[in-house]
Amino acid sequence: MPSLLLLGAIWTFLFSRVPPSLPLQEVHASRETIGKIAAASKMMWCSAAMDILFLLDGSHSVGKGSFERSKHFAITVCDALDVSPERVRVGAFQFGSTPHLEFSLDSFSTRQEVKAQIKKMVFKGGRTETGLALKYLLQRGFPGGRNGSVPQLLIIVTDGKSQGQVALLAKQLKEKGVTVFAVGVRFPRWEELRALASEPQEQHVLLAEQAADATNGLLSTLSSSALCSTAAPDCRVEAHPCEHKTLETIRELAGTAPCWRGALRADAVLATRCPFYSWKRVFLSHPASCYRTTCPGPCDSQPCQNGGTCIPEGLDRYHCLCPLAFRGEANCAPKLSLECRIDVLFLLDSSSSTTLEGFLRAKAFVKRFVQAVLSEDSRARVGVAGYSRELAVAVPVGEYQDVPDLVRSLDGITFSGGPTLTGRALHQAAERGFGSATRTGQDRARRVVVLFTESHSQDEVAGPARHVRGRDLLLLGLGSEAVRAELEEITGSPRRVMVYAEPQDLFNKIPELQGKLCVQSRSGCQAQAMDLVFLLDASASVGPGNFAQMQSFVRSCALQFDVNPDVMQVGLVVYGSRVQTAFGLDAHLTRAAVLRAMSQAPYLGGVGSAGTALLHIYDKVMTVQRGARPGVPKAVVMVTGGRGAEDAVVPAQKLRNNGIAVLVVGVGPVLRDALRRLAGPRDSLIHVAAYSDLQFHQDMLIEWICGVAKRPVNLCKPSPCMNEGTCVLRRGSYRCECRDGWEGPHCENRVLRGDAPKARGSRQDPASGLHPHGSQQLQRPGHPAS
Repeated sequence: MPSLLLLGAIWTFLFSRVPPSLPLQEVHASRETIGKIAAASKMMWCSAAMDILFLLDGSHSVGKGSFERSKHFAITVCDALDVSPERVRVGAFQFGSTPHLEFSLDSFSTRQEVKAQIKKMVFKGGRTETGLALKYLLQRGFPGGRNGSVPQLLIIVTDGKSQGQVALLAKQLKEKGVTVFAVGVRFPRWEELRALASEPQEQHVLLAEQAADATNGLLSTLSSSALCSTAAPDCRVEAHPCEHKTLETIRELAGTAPCWRGALRADAVLATRCPFYSWKRVFLSHPASCYRTTCPGPCDSQPCQNGGTCIPEGLDRYHCLCPLAFRGEANCAPKLSLECRIDVLFLLDSSSSTTLEGFLRAKAFVKRFVQAVLSEDSRARVGVAGYSRELAVAVPVGEYQDVPDLVRSLDGITFSGGPTLTGRALHQAAERGFGSATRTGQDRARRVVVLFTESHSQDEVAGPARHVRGRDLLLLGLGSEAVRAELEEITGSPRRVMVYAEPQDLFNKIPELQGKLCVQSRSGCQAQAMDLVFLLDASASVGPGNFAQMQSFVRSCALQFDVNPDVMQVGLVVYGSRVQTAFGLDAHLTRAAVLRAMSQAPYLGGVGSAGTALLHIYDKVMTVQRGARPGVPKAVVMVTGGRGAEDAVVPAQKLRNNGIAVLVVGVGPVLRDALRRLAGPRDSLIHVAAYSDLQFHQDMLIEWICGVAKRPVNLCKPSPCMNEGTCVLRRGSYRCECRDGWEGPHCENRVLRGDAPKARGSRQDPASGLHPHGSQQLQRPGHPAS
């Protein structure tokens, strides 16, 4: 008796070690793939006409807990069904000792009603009489069904421990055209599930304990017969290695123990050693294949840069875990800047040739682009239109200023199909693509059409493309390698075309497109003559590290211009404990020399005075004797943290009154009032949150410089006359009236004693050799003196 009690205790202990929710079907795939399988089950949809009958095991061997999980699986499947009297009909049985009809196929006409009724089902208990339920269906058919005129699906959810034989009944049911899915619950008996299921068995045997995985497997099987489909075109069904686990009770020899047995003689006892066995439950594994649908995830394109880790959040969302240096940046990359004034219309091919897959890829690109390059301070405006037979403006240019609202509006753009009439779409884009959002007058922005297509046009494109360009619209092309030649014909230049080799490479074109948009919008600026002086705050309030970032910023800006004595001259002044001319306007004649000199500019420290530095530029830098050229636009770009700017308002206005434009680049989380007053005109101030963000405002600075370069010029501001001579405008030129004791075109020569010049005024001819480095243009065509 004690030994029996011990054996029972061991058995109870072993059974208690079996976790009740242990998955008994395991798909051998990465955690990422498992997540994709679960996500894809929510993207699948069944709208073909069919009758689906759930046969749920409500016997005691299943138990109430597993019965509730069976109901959850059935409800999850219903989420993917287009329930209606004409399309998908759903009914349900519960069986135990006897089959019980919960509701027939024609009882409910909406998915919500069906799910609510399944949720109300009450566990009944009893024996597992699967055979009786199958016999009922063989004799009476699907209750409320359409008599086999549409596909019939029987989904049996059971632990496979029937009280009788089921194989023959299931075979007869399948011979009548019923597709049978056998879905295990609790610790299923897999051999019985395979006997119940239709062929191929691996695609019709599932496990309800993992509702998302089982739903995916069921819908994946139905998608092969066109009864179901996925919402995304890139989704595909693949076979994954998996295994079915069976919980078995086995007996193992544990050893021997003394025992006594009766002998042949009466009243005799024989002492001997008897074997001792232990009982335990183990899992036996059976290799199989599991067919599941997976869809591309938001992390497949590897959007996180610079070592960031992509974390998916559902079907189309993700976030990046970024290294410390890139925290706070979208996709762990410094935010691109699209601060040039520009109106952009994305023209997306929505024709049958491009396919739904290509159209969704184009939409994803536009989403990623606006998220990467637009900000609340951006002066760029974006619109989106689709085309096939006709142009359809889905998001008018400038309608959404808020980036999240703009991104959400893109979700509503639908695929239309139809012919690829790119030429017609281009013509219509020129006529009505920008609508009433187009700015007018001097505030009119450069308008750009970005054509995104992967298909050759079915109509003529050369004429419409010329029409677009004739309306002063810039055309850029983006597409696959197959349409490169056509895009070059449309845009008029290979430099305006971007092609990608594969879908993942598409998003790498975002920086290239950003560069083409802003560079094109200021075309010709590099050829404008100008005298430009950078003024950098090198005081202790800035610090050497931030000063180095200032240097990097101005070097990057200088790269955008053609530095030579006849076009762009650049000077640099720094201020801190003192004011120092790092190099004057005529000190370096090439861009390479200017860049080297900028790198060598000294950090001064101490307390800086911006007012003193601006007066230094007025008196000792922007003068003819220090290399400034008459008739050339002049500008000062001051980069400062704001401290020491309290005394700079009057000197800055003095420069402006003398024809020298002043731009203030204020750096810091708070914009100081002194900088607001110093900037004067509203468009002469750029506020940057941190020194590390200077690089993102380069486009705005270049645009301002280019605007100054195109302004009309007064030949006498600043005055080219030295030694207090007076500049006098005269018929598109000027002359200097010199004080006593001075003479020359710019009053640069002292009159020797004994000389008695008859006239101290000198008229400067535009053709005369003025500048020591070469010829000088005094009056540009189209810009009369003011």
